Amino acid sequence: MEDDGEWFRFDTPHRRSVQSSTEEREHILETEASIIEFSPGQIVVMGSDSSMRGAVVEVLPDQPENRVKVFLEGRVQTFYASQLRTEEERDEVQFISNDQFHAYLTALQIRHPSLSTLYSLNAARVDFIPYQFRPVLRFIRSDRPRLLIADGVGVGKTIEAGLILRELQARRDIRSVLIICPRPLVTERKWESEMKRFEERFIPLNGPTLRYCINELDLEGVWPDQHQKVILPYSLFDDALLYGSGTEGKRRSRKGLLDLDPPPRFDLVIVDEAHRIRNQETSAHKAVRFFCDHAEAAVFLTATPIQLGSHDLFVLLNTLRPDLILDQESFEHMAEPNPFINQAVNHARAQEQDWTARAAEALEQAASTSWGRAILLRNPEFNQIRERVSAWGDSGQQGIKSGIAAQKLLREAPPTWNASAAQSSADDDERIQLITDIEALHTFSGIINRTRRRDIGEFTIRKPETVAVEFTEGQKRLHDDLLQVQAEIFSRLHSDISIKFLMTTIRRQAASCLFGLAPFLEDILNRHIDELEWTEADNTAPVLRSDAVVSIQLKIQDVLEQARALDPYDPKYERLLNVIRDKQNLSNNKVMLFSSFRHTLHYLYERLKADGLRVGMLHGGTPDEERLALRNRFTMPREDSNTLDILLFSEIGCEGLDYQFCDCIVNYDLPWNPMRVEQRIGRIDRVGQKSETVAIVNLITPGTVDADIYERCLVRIGVFESALGGSEEILGDITREIRNIAENYTLSEEERGAKLQQLADNKIRLVQEQAALEQKQMELFGIRLPEDRMKREIEDASSFWLTSASIHRLVALYLQQACGRDQEFILGERPLKTLRLSQEARTILLRDLQTLPRQDAIAYREWEKWLKGADQHLAMTFESDCATEHPEAAFVMPLHPLVKQAAAALLSDMGRKAVAKLKVQASEVPAGLYEFVIYQWQFHGIREDLALKPIASSDAVTPHLNRLLEKAVDVAPDEQGDGAPPVWDELEAQHYQLWSAARAEHQQRTQELAAYRRESLSTSHKARLGLLNEQLEQANNEKIRRMRRSQIDSAEADYARRIQELDRAIERADVVHEPVAYGVLIIEEEW
Repeated sequence: MEDDGEWFRFDTPHRRSVQSSTEEREHILETEASIIEFSPGQIVVMGSDSSMRGAVVEVLPDQPENRVKVFLEGRVQTFYASQLRTEEERDEVQFISNDQFHAYLTALQIRHPSLSTLYSLNAARVDFIPYQFRPVLRFIRSDRPRLLIADGVGVGKTIEAGLILRELQARRDIRSVLIICPRPLVTERKWESEMKRFEERFIPLNGPTLRYCINELDLEGVWPDQHQKVILPYSLFDDALLYGSGTEGKRRSRKGLLDLDPPPRFDLVIVDEAHRIRNQETSAHKAVRFFCDHAEAAVFLTATPIQLGSHDLFVLLNTLRPDLILDQESFEHMAEPNPFINQAVNHARAQEQDWTARAAEALEQAASTSWGRAILLRNPEFNQIRERVSAWGDSGQQGIKSGIAAQKLLREAPPTWNASAAQSSADDDERIQLITDIEALHTFSGIINRTRRRDIGEFTIRKPETVAVEFTEGQKRLHDDLLQVQAEIFSRLHSDISIKFLMTTIRRQAASCLFGLAPFLEDILNRHIDELEWTEADNTAPVLRSDAVVSIQLKIQDVLEQARALDPYDPKYERLLNVIRDKQNLSNNKVMLFSSFRHTLHYLYERLKADGLRVGMLHGGTPDEERLALRNRFTMPREDSNTLDILLFSEIGCEGLDYQFCDCIVNYDLPWNPMRVEQRIGRIDRVGQKSETVAIVNLITPGTVDADIYERCLVRIGVFESALGGSEEILGDITREIRNIAENYTLSEEERGAKLQQLADNKIRLVQEQAALEQKQMELFGIRLPEDRMKREIEDASSFWLTSASIHRLVALYLQQACGRDQEFILGERPLKTLRLSQEARTILLRDLQTLPRQDAIAYREWEKWLKGADQHLAMTFESDCATEHPEAAFVMPLHPLVKQAAAALLSDMGRKAVAKLKVQASEVPAGLYEFVIYQWQFHGIREDLALKPIASSDAVTPHLNRLLEKAVDVAPDEQGDGAPPVWDELEAQHYQLWSAARAEHQQRTQELAAYRRESLSTSHKARLGLLNEQLEQANNEKIRRMRRSQIDSAEADYARRIQELDRAIERADVVHEPVAYGVLIIEEEW
């Protein structure tokens, strides 16, 4: 085409003559014979860019040269013949080095991510903790990008959310992320600092900035670019923000969030402390639901205990997946099979006699529920698991001796292996996998991740201490009189639920601190108790009605007068003072003190301060600035004159915050809910705690109902000795029964004690048995099942080609090819290295960087800034541990722009195929020379995926090929051979057998899953429409009716779209294969 342009361009009428034009034409005609003749079907490449490769569709004869139509980059394009050349096909094979071959495989995985591979491993400035990758795997493999992470306290949910963000970024361009969290976490910049460990910069929004974003979206139709990654506190969500504001009777001056069209669409929404939206009538709930409804992906984080069947769990799941969890009734139907599935898991874990029969019976019971009959029986995975359990039982052994895993292990084992040991290992592997698969049948398993503290072992040793302090005579008289007044009030007003809760709270305040009773009663009489304070006191009932106090005002006044006259001597406080002073003699003198009551906290704060101690106080009402200052002072070393040694907390006061630097907590009073106790302890017993032990001091007053609950229930449950295990459903029942017994004012003290003892003998015994079973598994079988499963899942999802060493190799090779081979650019033998590049080299890399999509990430901006700058040295590391220790160093991992541009450049230079001749020492396969091909399989259908499939010329080598290639090295020059091409075509027959079997299985499974999901979608869609239509009929407000109609339209469109996707998935179900690498592997016997 350029020649054609030259033909018609003349400089001036006088400088070029017709004669010269004729000479040019004759020259072209003379060289015409040198232009290659092409034919349809031939593979050609662009002369200007050999990476542009296509197939000839048609040749159009023309003069002076032919035109050629080529299918290139997904469309037919026309070129002149001189612009093309044939793809070089050499009989002689050009082998690349081992480093080049390894770097090529790394580049393939960077450019073509797989669902079965984790890309967030070694991709953040965090410690590697295997269990934190469980929710990541669950998220990337789910049918929709939605997940509720309900892990135990201290497990590290913030890090898990960051890892999920990393995985999304490895697979697509993530530009907008919204984090919603409580205001204290914004004030203390927790999410800002945590996200910096993932090379991300988030901006917290205040009210005016959020209003600006809403206005910009309303005017421009897009969310402002500078606020694409933001943090919002729940406290910003109110009716004015949601619905707009303006002068009554006039046109509203501001649009509300819910009115925006188009709505804000974030790539990812993260909702921390998600239990805060459990009330569907609050503005916070409505705002979160709105953002999630229009987000591409959503993750909820909550450490609050979840019991199946609870309304709170329904609300969270309904907000997260309204297409699946439609209403309370459908939620309860979905939950019906889960107790039976849990029974099957427990039978498989315990391995008691006839466990297979019991597990099979439990699965049959799950299938007999209404949800089981409608959904489970149609699920191919459920039916496969039932068959496996039956097959295991029919074998008459504790394992399937004929199982695939056992056969493979025995067949491939070296002669020195002990066959029975290998068999036992295979049986354990198979059983652990079976347990994992049964657990996956849990109807909420695809949308909930629950990692319990006990599943991951102990962070520290808990050392509990009980400090029992008797009432003085005056205190006991006040306490007993209070109980008498409560009994009298309850006998008259026993049907009033709010009065019952009020009297319970007054009694718990008295057990906590009698010197906080008088101000507490004054606040009740003056109606000063707000909802937050009520919640802090562990109340599940609605906040007290103001009119409820009137009927009991005189009785409360009598108690108040007696409390005001109480002798100021307080033995409980004196014992606390002794505990604190003893702690001040230790090197770590920090103490966290908890109480459920603000009046107790205020009393203790004043007294401790008067006694000369450096003390602060945090509760739900503490202002943001003061909260941040107090926390900072608490972290200071004791030598600092501004430090705090003791910090007083309510539950809400420390919610979501980490205090690993402290190793002692004091419970001045205790919640009745054991999971709330666990949350308190989890503030210090968590990842990052440096001390081997943590002290838990419990102050108890004998003769109170709290003391009874402590001795008979909380201590026996074991919450003070170790993290609670997998008995949350039982614990939920225990909490409800504790409250029912404690709030039954018709019971005498003896009757109450007897009922608590009965509860301990019945329900708490089950918790103890479950804990004993878990310990037995570890001691007898050497297996900690959840921990073993986590490690195995991570190992299966790890890739050698994405390790730090592999990334280093890829980058080093790229720098040598781009900037010259004669020097080293990455300097240093230790993990912390220095990158040294000249101005010219940085310019070359900058050009490559600019070919990538631009990203608003710290790593991208800092890399670009350095390339444009004058400094030729850059501190860098490929190791996450080193990156954590040296935050100033560039962390080069799979998502870093340097790695991205290296992978792109390497694949462009090498094309789509690499050929290598390597050698390795091994004992598991016979020595010899083996040819191999690595195919890339693309799975199309319901789940899109990519996989590399190595095929060797020996069946004995194929299963080990990946591991052998990882250890391979270059062959010596004299071992390269004569250059004759190996006969790789012979491996195609072997590949075809594997591919055809995999393709048939994939197509069948796609059809089965599509049929199952179609049935599930149809059932849920009908129920969803019925609910929405009913809500539409009941709505009187035209705005609400408009919203309901919009929801119905959206539901119809969503259903049609998802059915269409299923139909398209069945049509597209295929495994597309392509050879991407060839090689010869010389295996030498290992010495």
